[in-house]
Amino acid sequence: MTKDTKLRTEMAIQSTVERIDADNGVDLAATLNPYFRPDDNSIVSGALDDDKVAALAKSGVEVVINLQPDTELSFDEASAVKQARMQYEQLPIGGADDLKQLNILAFDSLLRQYHGKKIAMHCKSGSRVGAAMALRAGWLRGRKIETAMERGHRYGLTEKFEQEVHNRLLVPR
Repeated sequence: MTKDTKLRTEMAIQSTVERIDADNGVDLAATLNPYFRPDDNSIVSGALDDDKVAALAKSGVEVVINLQPDTELSFDEASAVKQARMQYEQLPIGGADDLKQLNILAFDSLLRQYHGKKIAMHCKSGSRVGAAMALRAGWLRGRKIETAMERGHRYGLTEKFEQEVHNRLLVPR
């Protein structure tokens, strides 16, 4: 192992330890799949279950924003989140057809409402969250397409919605 590789490994371990400490000792990366952590107050994951809700609550999450429609849910997520003493918001985005400006405005409103809070956002795979973040950055924040797409990737955007989001960003709003 080279000195540079060893240093990067040590820095990655330190970063993981710091993140776990900031999450009240909960290793969310080991619990959530997929798991994205674009910043200290934002967590993006795939679908939740009772154990994942409990881990989020223990880690200090204050708000859960669910982008899954009810037809995709396998349990009463709203009750589980509220019972764990977290705020719950649901904005159903079932697919590309729901990536409309009105829904992105509603998503932006939720993020503004809970600004400064530790938020967990999810859909089935995280890709719709990433798509919504990219469109928010491009349409509502005026970011360049490359910057908006980068933001989306940090928040979970995958190939599934990548071309659709890129095409939508090409159209001025």
